[in-house]
Amino acid sequence: MNKRFLAALGVLLLAIGPLCAEPGIQKVPFGSADGKPVDLYILTSPGGVVAKVMTYGATLTELDVPDRNGKLDDVILGFPTLDGYLGKEPYFGATVGRVGNRIARGIFTLGGTTYHLATNNGVNHLHGGNRGFDKVVWAGRDASNASGPAVEFTYLSPDGEEGYPGNCSVSVTYQLTESTLSFRYVVTTDKDTPVNVTNHTYYNLSGAENGDILGHELRLYADRFTPVDSTLIPTGELKPVAGTPMDFRKATPIGARIRQVGGDPIGYDHNWVVNVEQEPGDKPLAFGDAPGSFLHVATVHDPSSGRTLDVWSTEPGIQFYSGNFLDGTITGKKGVVYRQYWGLCLETQHFPDSVNHPNFPSYVLKAGSTYTSASYYFFTAR
Repeated sequence: MNKRFLAALGVLLLAIGPLCAEPGIQKVPFGSADGKPVDLYILTSPGGVVAKVMTYGATLTELDVPDRNGKLDDVILGFPTLDGYLGKEPYFGATVGRVGNRIARGIFTLGGTTYHLATNNGVNHLHGGNRGFDKVVWAGRDASNASGPAVEFTYLSPDGEEGYPGNCSVSVTYQLTESTLSFRYVVTTDKDTPVNVTNHTYYNLSGAENGDILGHELRLYADRFTPVDSTLIPTGELKPVAGTPMDFRKATPIGARIRQVGGDPIGYDHNWVVNVEQEPGDKPLAFGDAPGSFLHVATVHDPSSGRTLDVWSTEPGIQFYSGNFLDGTITGKKGVVYRQYWGLCLETQHFPDSVNHPNFPSYVLKAGSTYTSASYYFFTAR
């Protein structure tokens, strides 16, 4: 069978899969990139939640979860075929790294050596550079276990790739358990290097075709945030959110104070410092064999659908991005044009530009050491 036929077969299976899928995992062809075949893994939970992830960019392409009436809808932005992800697009659902978020001027110094990275976001380096983890084909394998269907993606990032030192072996595992999607990252290196891997999914709990997210109610479990300059690089300050439009300590509609944030374009694209001391009922938790102790990071509720998303993570920060740069030039699934504020990102992470701020938690991975990170995204409806 030729590649064109296999790709067409994959599209057909995608179209009918959610209607007849049994709990478990399927693998279907999804096209090719860089001369390599791209596979799509379809994870289905016993509750009927469906997550689709592909080997290109270790990318989450679809996430179907129920509303308060039990109706399934895709709640993330993206494209119906691989082609959309191969052009210029805003990291829909992608695994980003070697360092997610920004590094000022693309410069950092380790061990007395200064490294120069691509400046692919104005004067700064963003999400791993011109060809970060989001733009390579990963190896995938079925990693399902008693907890539910899972897929592990692996990639070897060679020494010098995008200017970073060290050969990095990277693993990203997606697992679906009932209505929870987890992300687990493991990285090893043979030279000291900065590492900050995260996922860049755009969520819209109303359904990706149903308007903006300004009415979504957001709570962030954070008393402080990291203010930024005009290029979105942290100033180094850890500032209290009290009295600012960054205060989401109580559930607040995203659009309530968005105009006060400023920026060009206007909106949220900032890092919050996750509270280590949490309220009763939100104390740190451990999940099975996952690494570390998890902190409650964020809660998002959509009044129209009833869907609620709770995020727990091992990371010290959370980047909340309100889709400011979506400008109506991208047509996604179902022929929908994605406009400003059409989706929100909740990127669990270390702080942006930490490699240049000694007062921030370090994300430098030492040679011979192992980086581990995990986040859980819980979906409910009320």
